[in-house]
Amino acid sequence: MRSNLHVVLRSSLLLVSTSLVGAPALASDLQAAPWVCRDSRGAVGDVSEISLPAGSGPLSITVGPDLALWFTQAGSNKVGRATRSGVLTEFSLPTSGAGVQQIAAGFDGHLWFTELAANQVGRISRDGVVTEFPLPNRGSSPAGIAAGLDGNVWFTEVVGNRIGRITPEGVVTEFALPTAGAQPRAITQGFDGNLWFVEQAANKIGSISFDGVIREFELPVARSAPSAIVAGLDGNVWFTEQAGDRIGRITPEGVVTEFALPTPGSQPNAIALGPDGQLWFTQLAGNRIGRISYAGTITEYALASPNSRPSGIVLAPPGSWCLDAHLWFTERGTHKLGRVRAIAVP
Repeated sequence: MRSNLHVVLRSSLLLVSTSLVGAPALASDLQAAPWVCRDSRGAVGDVSEISLPAGSGPLSITVGPDLALWFTQAGSNKVGRATRSGVLTEFSLPTSGAGVQQIAAGFDGHLWFTELAANQVGRISRDGVVTEFPLPNRGSSPAGIAAGLDGNVWFTEVVGNRIGRITPEGVVTEFALPTAGAQPRAITQGFDGNLWFVEQAANKIGSISFDGVIREFELPVARSAPSAIVAGLDGNVWFTEQAGDRIGRITPEGVVTEFALPTPGSQPNAIALGPDGQLWFTQLAGNRIGRISYAGTITEYALASPNSRPSGIVLAPPGSWCLDAHLWFTERGTHKLGRVRAIAVP
């Protein structure tokens, strides 16, 4: 039964990663795969950028059910949308100074995001209609957010020290963390059926079941400040250690392995699954995009714009019956969206 559940969850998450369309499944040997999009050529690590309006401060980015890129603009209090070709649209939030943070696609056809300063979780439709849901407890400071395979959306409360669950209709349930002052940040759906999250101040990785059972696991290196987390195709969960300059891996049983980055002080931040099946991450202070294989081999690609402060990163939307060879990322420091090639197309 456990094995069957693993397969179901793995398949479901692959569908999420390819935006619930008929794009081919991810694999680790896509270098010469015929289903990779041929609409552009280039080498692995090639980067292109598009400029956003001044002061937008793009932060988190995801792929929506409309196969567009959706991203939060912390500087301008907006949610942005971009097509694969770079056509931009912006949607203002009803609450001024909301402190919009992370964004994720839900299984209900909407995009969901957190409003750290406004103490709300927001929902936006494909045509830009925004609904906001206040949290039950004041000062909770919602930050990370992810769709759960239970059909709900799950989020972290940095100051409230809780994991929250919100239904598509906006009903909120909260679960207190065992460790006081843990500061939970990013959250993701794991292959084991649980949601996994980072506890930045407690220096732990946590998991929570759909019925609210929480486990916590200490990290080997003190004060590593885990910041982002994602499920890998190896069945484990991978995370960034922003202060520790490491990429970490944790098994469903809680066994942690860490991999040091070649560039000290680079502050690995966001992490995502790439079209090559490997893990890609942003280096906030290092001004680079990194790639780590499941064996722990790390490659770094420098960005052309200085002080770009790359923040969020996500698999590119698929093309017409083909898998895009890129990932997209946000550049909070230069107010741009970037695109990095993960698969060489000659």
